[in-house]
Amino acid sequence: MNTMKRDLSPTQRAELLSSLKARFEKNMNRHKGLEWTKIQARLESKAKQLWTLSEMERTGGEPDVVGLDKQTGEYIFYDCSPESPAGRRSLCYDRTALDGRKENKPKDSAMDLAAAIGIELLTEKQYRALQELGNFDAKTSSWVATPADIRKRGGALFCDRRYDTVFLYHNGADSYYAARGFRGSLRV
Repeated sequence: MNTMKRDLSPTQRAELLSSLKARFEKNMNRHKGLEWTKIQARLESKAKQLWTLSEMERTGGEPDVVGLDKQTGEYIFYDCSPESPAGRRSLCYDRTALDGRKENKPKDSAMDLAAAIGIELLTEKQYRALQELGNFDAKTSSWVATPADIRKRGGALFCDRRYDTVFLYHNGADSYYAARGFRGSLRV
């Protein structure tokens, strides 16, 4: 069971909001038409999601707003670090894959860590949308949500950007590499 403290001190909240605001202002192409004051007001009323954003930040994700769901009013955050988040690499895909490894087990799985943080792995569609906002994973790769029919056969999917092209690949779900992590999304 996850024993992480899920509360931020007033100082931690202020530092996180300051970091998120600076990233928001530096990367306006990611969220045209959105206003930071409205986003901050929503964040300040959502302590659980603010803690999740702090975990995204702590593990190297550099979360940023990439959209607004007009039906729900939720802001959508993705990990926007240039490379797959450094604190979320060398992980197999999920618990089944981790438990199935007989030796050289990684410390965790992407799906378990995402759940502990409170985020969802990006889907292939979300990953490709992220790549429309910049160049990500030029040296690393990121696990993406894998359809059940692929996963039940032992596989999992990952993406990266090479040769100015976004690629989707497959690998055994129990594989892990120092340069492969995962990117997540959060709705606030």
